[in-house]
Amino acid sequence: MTNTDQTLLAEPVSLPEVPDAAIAMIDAEGIVVGWTHAAQQLVGYAAGEVVGRSVVHVLPPPEDARRALAFSEQCRARGGWSGTAAIRHRDGHTLRMTLRVSLLRGQDAGTRWLVSVTDIGSLSSGPANGPVRESLLARAPIGIVVYDSQLRCVWVNDAMERHDGVPRHRRFGCGLKDSLPAVEAEALEVVMRQVLESGTTTVHEYRAWPPEDRPREHAFSASFFCLQGADGTPLGVCSMIVDVTGNRRARERLAILSEASTHIGSTLDVMQTAQELAELTVPLLADHVVVDLVESVPFGLEPAARIGTTSGRRPVLRRAGVASVDQGVLELPAVREEVIHVPPASSFAAVLRTGRSHLEPVLDTHAGPWVDHDPTRAQKVRDSGVHSLMVVPIRARRCVLGLALFGRSVEQTPFQEDDLLLAEELVTRAALCLDNALQYARERTAALTLQRDLLPHRVQGGAAVEVASRYVPADLDHGVGGDWFDVIELSGARVALVVGDVVGHGINAAATMGRLRTAVRTLADLDLPPDALLAHLDDTVRRLNDEDADDSDQVSAVVGATCLYAVYDPVSRRCTLARAGHPPPLVVDAQGGVTVPDLPAGAPLGLGLGLVPFESVELDLPEGSVLAFYSDGLVESRGEDIDVGLRRLGAALARPGTSLEDLCSRVMETLSPQAPADDVTLLLARTRALRPAQVASWDLPNELVTVPTARHLAARQLREWGLERLVTPVQSIVSELVTNAIRHGDGPIRLRLIQHRVLTCEVSDTNTGQPRPRHPGTLDEQGRGLYLVARLSRRCGSRSAADGKVVWAEQDLPSRAGAR
Repeated sequence: MTNTDQTLLAEPVSLPEVPDAAIAMIDAEGIVVGWTHAAQQLVGYAAGEVVGRSVVHVLPPPEDARRALAFSEQCRARGGWSGTAAIRHRDGHTLRMTLRVSLLRGQDAGTRWLVSVTDIGSLSSGPANGPVRESLLARAPIGIVVYDSQLRCVWVNDAMERHDGVPRHRRFGCGLKDSLPAVEAEALEVVMRQVLESGTTTVHEYRAWPPEDRPREHAFSASFFCLQGADGTPLGVCSMIVDVTGNRRARERLAILSEASTHIGSTLDVMQTAQELAELTVPLLADHVVVDLVESVPFGLEPAARIGTTSGRRPVLRRAGVASVDQGVLELPAVREEVIHVPPASSFAAVLRTGRSHLEPVLDTHAGPWVDHDPTRAQKVRDSGVHSLMVVPIRARRCVLGLALFGRSVEQTPFQEDDLLLAEELVTRAALCLDNALQYARERTAALTLQRDLLPHRVQGGAAVEVASRYVPADLDHGVGGDWFDVIELSGARVALVVGDVVGHGINAAATMGRLRTAVRTLADLDLPPDALLAHLDDTVRRLNDEDADDSDQVSAVVGATCLYAVYDPVSRRCTLARAGHPPPLVVDAQGGVTVPDLPAGAPLGLGLGLVPFESVELDLPEGSVLAFYSDGLVESRGEDIDVGLRRLGAALARPGTSLEDLCSRVMETLSPQAPADDVTLLLARTRALRPAQVASWDLPNELVTVPTARHLAARQLREWGLERLVTPVQSIVSELVTNAIRHGDGPIRLRLIQHRVLTCEVSDTNTGQPRPRHPGTLDEQGRGLYLVARLSRRCGSRSAADGKVVWAEQDLPSRAGAR
């Protein structure tokens, strides 16, 4: 061997990539006693050409051999050497090599040398082979063990004892099972036998626990080489071992960061995200992790940019995530969802104020703020065995959302700066997810508040129906939808029942729902038939779409909507329905039989372009029938046919004699335990019928002499009902309405009085023109009729009928009168 550069004795070579090393074993006399296939490939000599001969055989010309002899003495004195050297190839040219010489000791106190050689010229093109080859070029300790063909240790260097703590005298003549755990030893022996059989180099990684660093686990990378004799037969296996714990920890950190991108933020629930951060980092980074959020964050409220800076009050946090290798430790400081009061002088409060992390490699719980401000907690932490601590702020958009605390108790190595960097990276990723969840929670809360404000707070069916309802908003992933329902009391004791669904989710859908519900109420006041009302509502939705389309800066808020509109009359017990793309209602009779009426579907609102007409259907409903109106979220689910949902709904409703509230609860119990993917709306209406004694009607001729008769009939009926106090105003109303019908119509006239929650007076005629009240001047002799009716009534109006129109007026019943 030639020492070409003496400075390399003190400066190890460090190159990033090294091809397979050529290994040669040399005895104390400089004779080659073992050769590898990689050595043959590197210098061109087969084992038979070098084994048994002096190593000088592969050195440069003889004049350099003298320097090699002096260098060999130097190696003996130092126990080895690493650097660069010149090696002669078989064809005569000289190779510049990186070379490492290691001293091996045998059972009989003999010594041998293991020489590892790598061609510098092939470094840039050779494949990487991990940390063992990198260590060959540096002074990093390499453990070397040579096994015979029976895999028994025959030679070992001093560095190997430092790796695993096994003295060399205990190794000689023994296999791996005497120095490694059984599982690791068995796996390595399999690899070594393969090396003996194939003659190729193999790399394998295994775990061990060095005695000076127990109980910390170390990772080792072992390269196995087959040593050949002069005839090329395997003599044994040489293993070169490097502690790669640092490299393994780096890979683990990359793996943690990779998992963080998929395991943190799987939902938009801030509490769940905090728990995911805690669970991800145990035990890969810490033995115990707790995540505390500023108390307002779990409720969707953004905290102040700085906490506890001026108020002087203790910051208040809420425990959102906990994870530990020891489940008993979890309950020591605080349990999940518990409120935490942070001592003002503690490191936790400092992190909240400054937004900077705190690293305490050696935790002292016997002095300082731990004892001064919370001695009980300090004792609990001492009992838990936590000896090293990191506190990392959870920050997003200049706001501190909370703290993440990392502790070690089982892992004896204290936290270092690189651990803090990893923790900060993980917390930063979690903070982004928490901030997204927080913003979504705010938007969802606003949408839900808007939707609930726009929905009726209390529904009443008057004398026509008994009603009950349920509304369940969509889950966090899908957001609040645009479902709505309504119950609108109409004239003549009738009631309108409405249920609808705006396509989409979020605040836009909720706002659009409010606009449509207002439009339906406005159209309902006009007493339009259901099909005509839906036609006007369809025009409204298409107009909203056109307005949004004209605004290039705004995404269209309305794509489409569905609606079901029904009017029930308790006098005739008839229900008129029409729908625009909405699921049909269910009708449950008094015996529990469930039917689905044959009701034309109609096109969804805003999507039919006015080309598909809406059709109304009339149903005769016996008293006590239940109408079930619902949104598709109640009967549709992923992977399930809608017919299955309808049958499930019908089965829940087929309970004769059950109260509507109990029926609603029973239907809700059929839903999946998971939050629904769409809003769920249910409106139940049990029909009532007015008794014949509550209704009085008369057909009158179209003559002016009819007016006194009409006044007389109305007064007599009111006295029979005990409503004498209403006789005078009602006679005036009847007089004006009948007079108008005679003047502006040419057919028969009908007068009807209905006693329910109020007293309704109706006059029907054959004229389809709707009356319009006027405000007459002082000298006008006409035009005062409807004005007078409006002044005498609580409410009045008109509606279209099949053969004309109906003009009506309502009177409040006296408190003593028993109205149904």
